[in-house]
Amino acid sequence: MVPPLVAAQDYPAAPSTPPLVLGPIAIIRIGLRLAMIALALLVCVPLHYAYRVVAYGSPLPKLFLFLTTRIVGARLKVFGTPLRRDVFFIANHMSWVDIPALAGSSGTAFVAKAEIAKAPILGWLCRLNRTVFVQREARLNVAEQINSVREALADNWSITVFPEGTTTDGWSLLPFKSSILKVLDPPPAGILVQPVVLDYGPASEWIAWVGVEPGLHNALRILSHPGSFELRVHYLEPFAPQEIGGRKAIAAEARRRIEAALVTIRGLPLRPFALDVEAVRYAAPAASGEPDPVDPA
Repeated sequence: MVPPLVAAQDYPAAPSTPPLVLGPIAIIRIGLRLAMIALALLVCVPLHYAYRVVAYGSPLPKLFLFLTTRIVGARLKVFGTPLRRDVFFIANHMSWVDIPALAGSSGTAFVAKAEIAKAPILGWLCRLNRTVFVQREARLNVAEQINSVREALADNWSITVFPEGTTTDGWSLLPFKSSILKVLDPPPAGILVQPVVLDYGPASEWIAWVGVEPGLHNALRILSHPGSFELRVHYLEPFAPQEIGGRKAIAAEARRRIEAALVTIRGLPLRPFALDVEAVRYAAPAASGEPDPVDPA
């Protein structure tokens, strides 16, 4: 259970959406970062396809996503040891930066909504990283979608999900949706669950993608920010889901461990996530150029 606020003045203010004003230096900074990402992509993609000719399991997507994380300004610090195979990562979620940070530090793939696969560039990048696409509204083929995730796990992939279903401010943790963990009910043989805590520290206030902020607005804010920010990724002790019970018990246990770690890291109890507007969710760009609020990857 999320503890109540004990002293509101001890917490940063809940994020809002300030006007986005980009000066000439900020625009140059955005251009340089995008150019560096494009250069990293141009180097990594041919090497990725060349590697796949002679071996399976290319390390190039992981390298590219690690470089992307660094280029956007994140100083990635990893605590604990991420499992490399037969693992289901469960993480808290604050920003689109979470995705390259997790993939760049562990090589994990993700479960994402099928619409993202149709997005230009983003869908292709997701496929490079072996994203498992699912139709979350299609209740008639749930078994087929569960089998897709099970096949990925059986193929020695690591898979990451964000069971909060949206992004928060870094000082809160929403209830975990157990429906996304149907693949673990019952768990495949040999699979472990490893909870992961993403902590942006003082940068949490402005890095978080919440409120009614458009995705492009958030991306430009981060890309135009001078200097860098610290992102700590804590890989907690894994546990065997077979010993916990069904998917609801697994979700509750993962949330309990993530909450305990966040409280220890922050030195304060978590606060309820209570913005006046619904959080903006991670999504592929819609046809209009504006992000379409959907479930996160």
